Amino acid sequence: MNVILNTPRLMLREIVRDDRTDMAEILQDPEAMYAYEHAFSSGEVDAWLDRQLRRYEQDGHGLWAVICRESGAWLGMCGLTIQNVENTRELEVGYLFKRRFWHRGYAREAAAGCRDYAFNVLGTPRLVACVRVNNAPSRRVAESLGMKVERIFVKHYYDMDMPHALYVLELPGTAHRKGK
Repeated sequence: MNVILNTPRLMLREIVRDDRTDMAEILQDPEAMYAYEHAFSSGEVDAWLDRQLRRYEQDGHGLWAVICRESGAWLGMCGLTIQNVENTRELEVGYLFKRRFWHRGYAREAAAGCRDYAFNVLGTPRLVACVRVNNAPSRRVAESLGMKVERIFVKHYYDMDMPHALYVLELPGTAHRKGK
């Protein structure tokens, strides 16, 4: 088991194939997946899992399993992925949790750990969160990390145009230029 980071209550580790059932509990839950406009099929869950495993090999990071350090419970996923935002590669912090663990501060804690990992371990000067504009809880998590909305953009997903807020946090003294 490859542990990436620990926070006061959480351990984040690489996802493994045995995590599929826990992942499916989130990805196949229509309420948990409302920002995606659909719950995933079994095949889409498998593709999601495969994509995370490829990200570890290709990028050295991806979404990680979030485990409660006290109970060992599998709470959700949080991590760092490369996203294409209007033809620019961006490092994004993302988070998805089982509904029964919502409203306990786990997303904020895990995302803050990932933010610190991005800046202190990966040395990135810029971190983003692409959050659907109608996803108030996820927007609050991004804001709790110190992120600010840079702009609104549209992602085309499942034959729908979905407005997203591009939340950004940059290290002081770094200037980001679009396309770099």
